[in-house]
Amino acid sequence: MYLAWGDDLATKLRDPALHARLAEVGVTRFQVNVDDEAVAEAMRIPTTDSPINAIVSAWTALDGEPDGPVTDVLASVVDRLAGYEVYERRPIPPPEVGDGERMDTLANIAVLRRPDELTREEYLHNWLVDHTPVAKATQATFGYVQNVVVRAITEDPPRVVDAMVEELFPSAGATDMHAFYGSGGDDQELTDRLTRLMASVGRFGADRDIDLVPSSRYVYTLA
Repeated sequence: MYLAWGDDLATKLRDPALHARLAEVGVTRFQVNVDDEAVAEAMRIPTTDSPINAIVSAWTALDGEPDGPVTDVLASVVDRLAGYEVYERRPIPPPEVGDGERMDTLANIAVLRRPDELTREEYLHNWLVDHTPVAKATQATFGYVQNVVVRAITEDPPRVVDAMVEELFPSAGATDMHAFYGSGGDDQELTDRLTRLMASVGRFGADRDIDLVPSSRYVYTLA
């Protein structure tokens, strides 16, 4: 997965010519999450020195470490790139849509960092084991993907990153908290869900020091 900065990335990252180049270096599936006009009204939380414009994911069928050529191709169309090898968990598998179609969703990606007071083992347990059922019960997500960072694959990343989470919400959730949390217009239910969620994210440090990137989501099959 790569954090990306640059202008007009909604066009550049969806370019068939780029996808052909990625296929040539072994990418079989490519996902683009880009902060564009369709999610302009959604909340953002930037903590990097400049807001992240897009996050892309590349799957390869190659053995070894093929990230170098993939990184080179992507770096040619963006201003700045920070890449990470991750392993993926799908507590709520996202629905499939047509190849290259924009999914009707507010796709939020949170870039997470482990707080100093937690060991890696504690952090992963608090997040993956304890928090996951709370997140599923308190939000209107219909897709939930957890990506645990294994290592950085680019030099000089902007900040340490320990994980990236993608959550798919109804599009109305960009401006309607009830739609976002699935509280059905009940203000007390909304308060209860928000209170439970924030108490849970605080146990693994996701209530601070994060980047939250709202996005439009596109998935491409390249092989």
